[in-house]
Amino acid sequence: MLNRLDLRNRPPDWRPVNELPRPSIAGDEPREAVRSIIAEVRADGDGALRRLTEKFDRVSIGDVRVPDRQMLDAVDQVGGRVVEAMQAAIEGIEAFHRLQVRPEESYEKDGMRIKAWQQPVASAGMYVPGGRAEYPSTVLMTAVPARVAGVDEISLCVPPDPSLGQVAPSVLAAAKLAGVDHVYQVGGAQAIAAMAYGTETVAPVDVIAGPGNVYVALAKQEVSGDVGVAAAFAGPSEVVVVADETADPDFAAIDVIVQAEHGPDGLAWLVTWDEQVADAICQAGERLLSKSPRADEVRSTFAEGGYVALVDGPDQALAVVDAIAPEHLELQCRDAEQLAMRVRNAGAIFCGNMSPASLGDYVAGPSHVLPTYGSARFASALTVSDFVKDHHIISASETTMMTLGPHVVTMAEVEGLDAHAESIRLRLRASQVDES
Repeated sequence: MLNRLDLRNRPPDWRPVNELPRPSIAGDEPREAVRSIIAEVRADGDGALRRLTEKFDRVSIGDVRVPDRQMLDAVDQVGGRVVEAMQAAIEGIEAFHRLQVRPEESYEKDGMRIKAWQQPVASAGMYVPGGRAEYPSTVLMTAVPARVAGVDEISLCVPPDPSLGQVAPSVLAAAKLAGVDHVYQVGGAQAIAAMAYGTETVAPVDVIAGPGNVYVALAKQEVSGDVGVAAAFAGPSEVVVVADETADPDFAAIDVIVQAEHGPDGLAWLVTWDEQVADAICQAGERLLSKSPRADEVRSTFAEGGYVALVDGPDQALAVVDAIAPEHLELQCRDAEQLAMRVRNAGAIFCGNMSPASLGDYVAGPSHVLPTYGSARFASALTVSDFVKDHHIISASETTMMTLGPHVVTMAEVEGLDAHAESIRLRLRASQVDES
């Protein structure tokens, strides 16, 4: 089921990052293709979106924007059980992200008052993948944090389903329930370009969020700087399962399979210090995979990014985890929570046999938009902070000037910035005149 790596008997100063295989993000060809698509959208707007949608998604669209009525009808179409599940997910996502809303803060020192607060961006654009599957959960995991942050206008781009000739009803229903204002039936790098620069129909946004394939992730890199790009490189899905003899082989195996069923270019790793555990989980995986309707997608991921790594013990397992910096990490082993506290690089961590990543994908609360391709070394999950800016006001007084002003003069003189120093000297002299 998985390619096997024997990483045992390494020296104490072993650095696994130099030894572990990892798929490359992309070569020059995908990057050039993305740049060409962005240029086409910037030059021809809606016309380019229609051409590219027909080319890549095999759907001929008329209106780029989905009518509001279609979103409302989709809620009735998906049925009460699905709506109930979505509402349960929304409740969990809202509750978790409200913890991240920071109240206004202020403090005073040396006659100076500093006031700080968070200001939401005016607009945000969400990208939701399509094609291989429907992802209403991603609508919720992106739009709800933005709404909690206080974003005024939320847009959504999603490719139309080729079998339906339009956006899947489940995605539209999720958009309606999550409070999305506009849905555009456009996917790929062209959707990122449209949200970044605008077209006749698509209004440009301040921040773009959401996962996608390599082309979508590269497009976000290309437009970054012209528009905010929330979270880190949110590309193809990844999971590392660390297991010992306490793990249920079926549980561990299915959790390796779960993230791999998203398709190629992702990572699916099993890490253990027990060879019998590795054998049992791989055997269970073969049995479960034989029944999977998405077996082809799983096997394509396993071929390039599926591994079982044998290590000497928990310390080495954590070294491997930190080197991979996976999107999802499951610790199905003894002392899982204690080990979790030692993990430096992971997008989301799930502890224990009853904590599959699937909970995080749908209802746990934290966003499932997570860093991939090793970007968990410096980035984290999508949060409220991705949709707000930190503002501050500085209000100073003569006391401030007398106390701190001389230090400013000294620093400005060191840097050779005389006007900076003089802006303080003038005020100090004025204060001395007033006092006399």
